[in-house]
Amino acid sequence: MTETRTFTDPLAPAAAGAGWAWILAYGVLSLALGVLAFLNPFAATYAATLVIGAFFIAAGIVSLAAGFMGKHEGRGYAIGFGLLSLIIGVLMAFDPVSGALSLTLLVGVWLGIRGALEIGLGARFSRGRGLMIALGVVNILLAIYVLATLPWSALTLPGFILGISFVFGGVTSILSALHHKKGAKPFAAPAL
Repeated sequence: MTETRTFTDPLAPAAAGAGWAWILAYGVLSLALGVLAFLNPFAATYAATLVIGAFFIAAGIVSLAAGFMGKHEGRGYAIGFGLLSLIIGVLMAFDPVSGALSLTLLVGVWLGIRGALEIGLGARFSRGRGLMIALGVVNILLAIYVLATLPWSALTLPGFILGISFVFGGVTSILSALHHKKGAKPFAAPAL
């Protein structure tokens, strides 16, 4: 007796709606994590600082290995970058409050510079000038608020930013999954 097996081509397009439940599960999880970040922004800030610290440590180790084991022109750079990344990562991992303070300070400075650039750019616009200048003013006001409330804002701001990202990502994935269930492509771009 011979057994007949059917193999599906892994590169063939999936049936419409296939995998929608995974996208939905991701969306629900992301939304839940975002809500939790809003409910406890200090814990979310702490977790984000530890994760970023771990990334710096990993980047430092890989860069040091590339610098010491490689035979290329950029060895000095790789070793220097690796040491700097490793030091920053260790500081963030073992002193997450200072790490959160540094991240928040960078966000405040970034908002201020961005706002100034938007005001300058908006002043040169012939159309949309008011909106661009308003955006610049809002970003400068946010920068002033963030910097004026340091160090307290450092304990919660990264957590709130994480929460916003997770909530919007979750809602986007949930809506995409529900459309995909009906046969639409997940995260499909409109046809031109």
